[in-house]
Amino acid sequence: MASQPPTEPAPRGRQFLGRLSLPERTYITDALRTETVGGILLLLAAVAALIWANVWPHAYESVLDFTVGPSSPLHLDLSLETWANDGLLAIFFFVAGIELKREFVAGELRTPSAAVLPVIAAVCGVALPAVVYTVANSGAGGHPAGWAIPTATDIAFALGVLAVVGSHLPSALRAFLLTLAVVDDLIAILIIAVFYSSGIKFWALGLSLAGLVLFWFLHRHGVHGWYLYVPLAFVIWALMHESGVHATVAGVAMGLMLRCHTVGDEKQSPGEHIEHLVRPLSAGFAVPVFALFAAGVTISGSALAEVFTQAAPLGIVLGLLLGKTVGVFGGTWLAARFTRAQLNPQLKWADLFAVATLAGIGFTVSLLISELAFDEDPALADRAKAAVLVGSLLCALIATVLLKLRNRHYQGLVDEENADSDGDGIPDVYQQDDPAWQARTGQRPHPTE
Repeated sequence: MASQPPTEPAPRGRQFLGRLSLPERTYITDALRTETVGGILLLLAAVAALIWANVWPHAYESVLDFTVGPSSPLHLDLSLETWANDGLLAIFFFVAGIELKREFVAGELRTPSAAVLPVIAAVCGVALPAVVYTVANSGAGGHPAGWAIPTATDIAFALGVLAVVGSHLPSALRAFLLTLAVVDDLIAILIIAVFYSSGIKFWALGLSLAGLVLFWFLHRHGVHGWYLYVPLAFVIWALMHESGVHATVAGVAMGLMLRCHTVGDEKQSPGEHIEHLVRPLSAGFAVPVFALFAAGVTISGSALAEVFTQAAPLGIVLGLLLGKTVGVFGGTWLAARFTRAQLNPQLKWADLFAVATLAGIGFTVSLLISELAFDEDPALADRAKAAVLVGSLLCALIATVLLKLRNRHYQGLVDEENADSDGDGIPDVYQQDDPAWQARTGQRPHPTE
């Protein structure tokens, strides 16, 4: 009988949610530690806003409407609420811009093969909530202008939930969630710039763009000094605000201009250094204060009933709970199928579904877009905010249950990631193929994944 030629093994795709490199793991750990603390502060600020707005509503409204700033040609005599929406969130988007630049240079987005899954997940996680909201508001009494409200993911709020419930997500899942949120932030700022800007003043926009060019020129030529960049950044922001383009666009534009790769003997790029300095200000002050001024909505039986009976708020809840979860999970699963990516054998698709549910927490940017979409109808804006709170809370509760079911398994993976038997500061999983480490510890490497 003629011998049969040996069969070729089926080609395998790259591993999805595999172990991060040590530098990437270190960066993710440091970044998410700050965001986790900020997430807890964000939760506390949201609770404080709800108590304040419901117990002392007149005092809350008075503080929101209190005007601060010079009455200048740039019209900077703004209410505290506007300063929070346009000013403090510009700091948040500045950090988001640096994160995005770094992801393109050194993170998950630097190669097309690695970027395709989180990018498709983020795009689907934006598109499907918008579709769900639009369908819910397609009939009489609908408000289609709010389609973008349920499209955002709030990484700080999600990490705050993880910190409160004590879930131990492996670094690969946390990195996926962070990368997803970074791409999501880029899409959000594009949506805000394109769909929620009006009455463009081209002279102010032109001057703001000129300021951005100067910012880039100084940074590219190695000019140092916060005393130069902070005033320049404020002028760029003020001109962008006056132009009619939402002022947070200035923040993300400046973040994208920073250099996020090292040159020569640099241990840290300028972008990473500045992010390290500004991230605590963003996560620990800017975003919680914004939440304090944005999350104060009246909570009553009738208000909660309206969330589930009126088209706009119901569309927001469904968009966050169903659209975001199905969009992120479905987009990732389909992309993995078509790219033949192999899921890390230590994880299951159920783990990704839990993370997709967590991505339905759309707090900070969703509250901002609620203000922008319904700026001429404060009552509707308040109902939209209440829907954001309800939808985010439901996603947080469901994600908590799903993560708790696998928490013991996650704990084992995290312990394995962090094990350092020789105490040299480098986890064992990054040294197991080193003969010197094997001789020093008397251990053999585990089977490869």
